[in-house]
Parts: sequence; structure tokens; C-alpha cells
Amino acid sequence: MGPTVSMVTFDTHDARALADWWAGHTGGRTQAYDDEFVMVLPAVPGQPAFGFQRVDDPTPGKNRVHVDLGVDDPGAWVERFVASGATKIADHTVPGGFAWTVLADPHGNQFCVSPTHDVEG
Repeated sequence: MGPTVSMVTFDTHDARALADWWAGHTGGRTQAYDDEFVMVLPAVPGQPAFGFQRVDDPTPGKNRVHVDLGVDDPGAWVERFVASGATKIADHTVPGGFAWTVLADPHGNQFCVSPTHDVEG
């Protein structure tokens, strides 16, 4: 068996605040090591954790790695994220009808929201 995804880590200027924001949306619980690094442990066993590390100068521009969240009602989740401080960036649809919305969390990290789908291997 090869490597598995155990955590996705975000650079940010306030690790604790952003971890709390993500925990509120994913149902996970925060585990703070100090103000430099905070984790959000997943609500569902086997899912990856989110890590938040404080850096003085987060990388500007579009992040090169992002989280894709599969949800039952994408429109409702987009509204929920925006109401709590996320910014809607764009909507996309590919031939065949698969659609997703790109958002940015309160610290500017982009992520996508789409209908839950199975990934075929």
C-alpha cells in the first residue's frame, strides 16, 4: 500500500482563527499545539485532518493545492460559507454536467464545493 493523505496544511497569519472557522464547517475538532500550529481533526474517521501553520508571509496569489469538498446540496453550502466570511470566486461546469464553485476562506485560501461524487480508480 502506498502513501495516504493524512492532512492538508494551510499557511496563514492566524492559525487558531482559521482552524476554528474550518472546524465549524467540517464538524471536526481543533487540537492546538501552540499559536504556531493548530490541527482540525476530522469528524469522520479515515478522512484527512486539516493543519494550519502560522507564517509571517503566506504565499500570495492562487494557492497551488486546494481542498475539494463534496456535499449533498452545493448551493446551500456555498451560501453557508459565504454567510460566514468566505468569498465566492467562480462557478464552473464541464461537458457532461459536473459543476463546482470556487470559494476563498476568510484568509484567502481557495477551495471548491461540488456535489458528492465517487472517484473511480
